[in-house]
Amino acid sequence: MDGYSPEDRALFETEATELYEEIVAKNGISEHDPSIAEGGDREQAFTLLRRLNLLSRDRDTGLWQALDPTTVQSRVVSPLSQQAADLLTESSHWAQAFGTLDHAWRRASRPSDSGPFTYLHEEAIDPFIAALVAECEEETLTAQPQSGRDPRKLALAALRDTNLLERGAKIRTLYQHSARRSAITRQYVAAVSNRGAEVRTLDEFFNRMIVIDRRVAVIPSGEDLSVAVAVREPSVVAYLVDVFERSWERARPFASRETSLMKDIAVEQRAMTLRMLVEGHSDPVSAKRLGVSPRTYAGYIADLKDEFEVETRFQLGYVIGQRGISGTESAESEAQG
Repeated sequence: MDGYSPEDRALFETEATELYEEIVAKNGISEHDPSIAEGGDREQAFTLLRRLNLLSRDRDTGLWQALDPTTVQSRVVSPLSQQAADLLTESSHWAQAFGTLDHAWRRASRPSDSGPFTYLHEEAIDPFIAALVAECEEETLTAQPQSGRDPRKLALAALRDTNLLERGAKIRTLYQHSARRSAITRQYVAAVSNRGAEVRTLDEFFNRMIVIDRRVAVIPSGEDLSVAVAVREPSVVAYLVDVFERSWERARPFASRETSLMKDIAVEQRAMTLRMLVEGHSDPVSAKRLGVSPRTYAGYIADLKDEFEVETRFQLGYVIGQRGISGTESAESEAQG
């Protein structure tokens, strides 16, 4: 079953899953339901469920009913897994083919890279980072805000990072909480965690960064992610490591399979959403800071409206202000307030 994009998967994880669960609970949904009709707010989710063959229309009742997902899962996941395995194998062959060149490059002097700052543009960024990781001897620190990483790049990163771990180096990676909902990210976490890597998630937004052996850091050049800066100035690298360590101490461990922390994480994401409202950020900015899509962020706002029993965002802001909520207090203290 080809032709499913990361956007389809994101829709499947959110709106389509919610619609499927509702259909299961109600034992069907009418073909005349306006929400799934053309132009309805759940039309895309309904169409995706039909494409996945997760719904079947009963000719007698006219209801769309849910089908067993286990019969569909293997037809979707197995080809992707095979593609990932083929990609990893091909990547390994390319890595071996470049081994001789890499060895010669590392032994040669590189006067253009001798300064404290090196600017990297677009296609030069990933190869530069790959070369740094190949040279890593002790530890790699990585901060990856937001969860929408390209599956192919993540597969390559898994191969690169597992090779690094098998050489005896350490990896610590920091994501936002939203990454826990990404199946491809959970697969990556499982692969590297089994080899000793540590992965944690944080509710707060942070900037993208990778630090190799605490001697060189790669960070974005401002808001433009097509340009990166490699930093070798020891004082600046030490400062960036300190920023990472402070975030790391506040973060929560990320296991590939877990349920115990999800309630606490949901509370932290709710608090972050409240802080975004109180601080007056726009929806696109707030969604980015939470590491979610604008559609998912809109769902968070809808949940808060239900929780505070209001109908409009203005009413929500008024109630939050009346109760003195800042997003930094516990849910219990809000209720008491």
